[in-house]
Amino acid sequence: MTPTVALRRFRPEDLPALIALFRDTIRRVNIRDYTREQVMAWAPDAVDPARWSTLADRFTIVAESDGVIVGFTDLEPDGHLDRFYVHADRQRLGVGRAMLAAVVEEARRLGLDRVYSEVSITARPFFESQGFAVLVRQEVEARGERFINYRMERRLDGR
Repeated sequence: MTPTVALRRFRPEDLPALIALFRDTIRRVNIRDYTREQVMAWAPDAVDPARWSTLADRFTIVAESDGVIVGFTDLEPDGHLDRFYVHADRQRLGVGRAMLAAVVEEARRLGLDRVYSEVSITARPFFESQGFAVLVRQEVEARGERFINYRMERRLDGR
């Protein structure tokens, strides 16, 4: 049986749990497609909470199941999906689909014609299954490590 997922808006007290989920997910899930050095550069032990303060200013959704945070995502006003993480133990259980549906609904409410993001190698199949198309393969850098990711978009205007 699939656990029930409830979506709600971000609260400032969520921040430590979201940072922990971010770090844990990258280290346990994305390690399949990236080197240990890349993963540690992406999700280091010391994460600056101030860099995450934008969550309070955006459309940020937190997914909970049985009172535990199992995912989160944030949408910028221009349709950029910045962070999108699902707990390592809750992958492929509908958490990501539920969060993305809320994001798409909000983007449509805002009158946007697309949602776009920079997507990891690991997340690419999920986003493709949800109607996103690759615009370009990119090489980006974080803390001295180079990564491959994909700039992807989902058109909301029927195209």
